[in-house]
Amino acid sequence: MKKIVIVVFIGITLLGCSKENPSQFSTEALKDVLLSLDGKEVLFKDILEKHKGKKILIDIWASWCPDCLKSIPEVQKIQGEQPEAAYVFLSLDRNKTDWKNGIERLKIEGDHYFIESGWEGKLGEFLGLDWIPRFLVIDEKGKILVFDATKATDNLIRQSLEKM
Repeated sequence: MKKIVIVVFIGITLLGCSKENPSQFSTEALKDVLLSLDGKEVLFKDILEKHKGKKILIDIWASWCPDCLKSIPEVQKIQGEQPEAAYVFLSLDRNKTDWKNGIERLKIEGDHYFIESGWEGKLGEFLGLDWIPRFLVIDEKGKILVFDATKATDNLIRQSLEKM
């Protein structure tokens, strides 16, 4: 009986400590600097602002990442199904040449940025990046609808985009 009580207590404690996903980006994350394809520095908040009024699917990826590469066809399928959404690809490639070559080789359509601050930057820290690919869906007003999807096939991605 004592073991059952302990197991139930641990279960309730763990459920009570479940992390809630944020609905807004932190000020620090919004100020992180990324690079556009033409080499210009862009604040993350300006990338979001550019697409205000549309839902945004953000794909954090790298051309060296096998799981990222496997997800590209699924993202392209979503793009065909939901053309009115904005598609933003944030790269964690090791260098800009590999990043640009990956975009061209894989024919990835959308807005592309290089996360120069990497995994440990303000955006990466806010997201708690420990795996890629990583997908987020942002609504028309900038609210985070999907925070931590790691597969493009995650039903929450499609459901969030379909509510347009």
